[in-house]
Amino acid sequence: MSDVWVLRAGILVAGLLLLAAIYFFGRPRRPGQGRRVEGRDAPRTEPTLGEQIEAGLAGPHPEDGTQAEIPLEKPGAGGDLGRRAHEDFDKIVTLYIAARAGNVLRGPDIVVAAEKTGLTYGHMQIFHRLIEGRPERGPVFSVANIMKPGSFDMASIQSLETPAIAFFLTLPAPVPALDAWEMMQPTAERMAELLDGVLLDESRNALGRQRVQHLRDELRAYDRQREAAPVTRGTRW
Repeated sequence: MSDVWVLRAGILVAGLLLLAAIYFFGRPRRPGQGRRVEGRDAPRTEPTLGEQIEAGLAGPHPEDGTQAEIPLEKPGAGGDLGRRAHEDFDKIVTLYIAARAGNVLRGPDIVVAAEKTGLTYGHMQIFHRLIEGRPERGPVFSVANIMKPGSFDMASIQSLETPAIAFFLTLPAPVPALDAWEMMQPTAERMAELLDGVLLDESRNALGRQRVQHLRDELRAYDRQREAAPVTRGTRW
């Protein structure tokens, strides 16, 4: 049994778990999360999660085994950021970044790569691409761990290892479907580069030009159907 087969089987099982998790994607988190941190005279600027991890503040230090505390309730690190404005969706587009044979994707590297590509850590303890200035409209797409339960727990991020992460776009999104894809694809490509991983389509095959063009055609058709639908049945963008 080859390593490639095992990886694909693992991603397939994780993908099924991910689809189940998406159905609960709109559920609110517990009250009190996502609290704003302010000083006496002005809001206090907290370092990003990636900066903390790069500085060695988010987990055990390999040299001395000590662990430092990280502020899990820093601005933009939890609460309802990335929660869907509505729970109904009728289409899912999925991409995967898989580790190369013999390797894994490590939690600190994932956090740094996510922040470098403009993702926000939030609802369900996963990463989201939000609309600048309009976060209340929900995520354009999200990024989850394929390992159960799918989240990135910052309390143990330093030791997290996973064979792959999943990008998922649920439609309708807060922007037209094709626009959402045009945001997700380059983000996934850049994260794959930063993580030295392999970008895969929903069938766990390398994402190629032909599949990209097919997806673009599908999403363009989806947008046309939405535009043609009666206003009373659809949601205006």
